[in-house]
Amino acid sequence: MKLVVGLGNPGPEYVWSRHNSGWLVIDSFVKRIGQGEPRMKFGGAFWLAAPLEGESVAFLKPFTYMNLSGKSVMEAVRYHDVAPGDVFVVFDDAALPFGRLRYRATGSAGGQKGMISILGALGTLDVPRMRVGVGSPDSRIDMRDWVLGKFPKEQRAKWPEIEELAWDGLLRWLGGSAGDGFTVRVSGSGE
Repeated sequence: MKLVVGLGNPGPEYVWSRHNSGWLVIDSFVKRIGQGEPRMKFGGAFWLAAPLEGESVAFLKPFTYMNLSGKSVMEAVRYHDVAPGDVFVVFDDAALPFGRLRYRATGSAGGQKGMISILGALGTLDVPRMRVGVGSPDSRIDMRDWVLGKFPKEQRAKWPEIEELAWDGLLRWLGGSAGDGFTVRVSGSGE
């Protein structure tokens, strides 16, 4: 079984926040494949495994808040006996410009606290991940305020393109054609 995890924070105040990019992507994935309502399991919203690209794929949105995501992921991994290399984590990255997505099969968390928690819980850097670029603030805005802030209207209008790129990235990973990494971006996002 493969486990696809989207990182975010529970609560209405975080809806459409940059930090909930992983949750937004997971919501688009489960909607696309027709998954119904999730079960409340492993400290989060859990969708039972469904066939996708010849694999059995389950989805998880931890409700543990970002910094404790590893607890929820570890519970699901232990229960379903999933290898760390079969976990695909989607999360926000302020070091990437908005609209850029980067997949890596292994590596550090790059300072992202949810991924730090997951790597620590699983005891390895070999956890595939897709970073969703949310851009960085100017020097007048605190990073915490930035990532917890909501996407502006013009960026929300681009979100369907991000979902499409994330979906393509997931399929590449499932199909074994993702390699060690790749970067994609929405049209008109610069660079």
